[in-house]
Amino acid sequence: MANVTQNSGSAGRSNRLRREKMARYFLLIVLIITAVFFINMIKFFILPVFLAVVFTGLFYPLYRLILKITGNRASISAFLCCFVIILGILIPVYVIGDLVAREAIELYESAEDGVRDFIGSIESGDAQWFASVADSRIVRLFGLDKINWQATIEDIIKNSASLLGSVINKATRETFLLVVHVFILLFAMYYFFRDGERILKWVKYLSPLDERYEDEFIKKFGSMSRATIKGVLVIAVIKGVLGGLTFWIFGITGPILWGVVMVILSIIPLVGVWLVMIPAGIFMMVMGDVWQGVAVILIGAVFIGNIDNILNPILVGRDTGMHELLIFLSTIGGLSVFGIMGFLVGPMIASMLMTLLHVYSIEFKEQLEGEPETVSGS
Repeated sequence: MANVTQNSGSAGRSNRLRREKMARYFLLIVLIITAVFFINMIKFFILPVFLAVVFTGLFYPLYRLILKITGNRASISAFLCCFVIILGILIPVYVIGDLVAREAIELYESAEDGVRDFIGSIESGDAQWFASVADSRIVRLFGLDKINWQATIEDIIKNSASLLGSVINKATRETFLLVVHVFILLFAMYYFFRDGERILKWVKYLSPLDERYEDEFIKKFGSMSRATIKGVLVIAVIKGVLGGLTFWIFGITGPILWGVVMVILSIIPLVGVWLVMIPAGIFMMVMGDVWQGVAVILIGAVFIGNIDNILNPILVGRDTGMHELLIFLSTIGGLSVFGIMGFLVGPMIASMLMTLLHVYSIEFKEQLEGEPETVSGS
């Protein structure tokens, strides 16, 4: 009788454990399905929300300062912090964008006249440097003196105008999307500032990782994100400003436009401001302004091109940045996948990957290093 009772009790516990196991599997399946539908529903907002997390961490010291001023009023402090960010970033960006648009229109309208003047200077012999090169033995050796340079340059201008038109059309289509993303980013930042600590505690509670790994991930990802933004975006802006000032000093048309172009090029490693300043210097030399062209080339190649070596230790400091090749690949990949916001999203995803690899290296340190060999005595 006792054996029957014991067997029935064991069967009951086994059934109960089986039901609990099935209930957990069912809960996980329902949770995954619901999460897939939810992510698919909000996929349009994932990028700005992700950037909101990054920028919240970047500007969180500002929020803490405002929080002290307002007497720990979280809602007011979050609103004021977002308002300061709008005044400090978005308004200058809008003003610069308006100036760039005006300069682009002026440059486009004056390009044809400039090309005609350039061709006229060649034909009249005013551009002595270009004329001497055109009559050189090397040019005649390769048959370049037989090329109709006027028709060639006009074709280049037409193709450039067509390319510029397609770029403007694409930029116009993405402008509305960018404005919406910025609005969502600021809206999310408000709640991350206000409720960030509670959200972080909740995420850490749901995470199955050990608490030391969670803290290490948050710390490492924050430091790498700051280093990436400071080492890429801030330095690119500084290079673009210096390049634009150089163009303004030497009287080159559209300094603000070319400065913005240099900012964009400086974001991409191994490209930089030289792609604009060296051709501009060569063009000035061709037009007869030899020493001005040489000065522009030297300033772009020697000073501005190497200024990141000076600014990186100052801006990045102790933060651990990523390798230039990884930044290059993640920036290009981010732009191709995520569009205009990819130049930030790509490096941030790469930072997250490097952070996870860092945590992985800590967790599996013994396995990665291998067991030390023991030498047995004979």
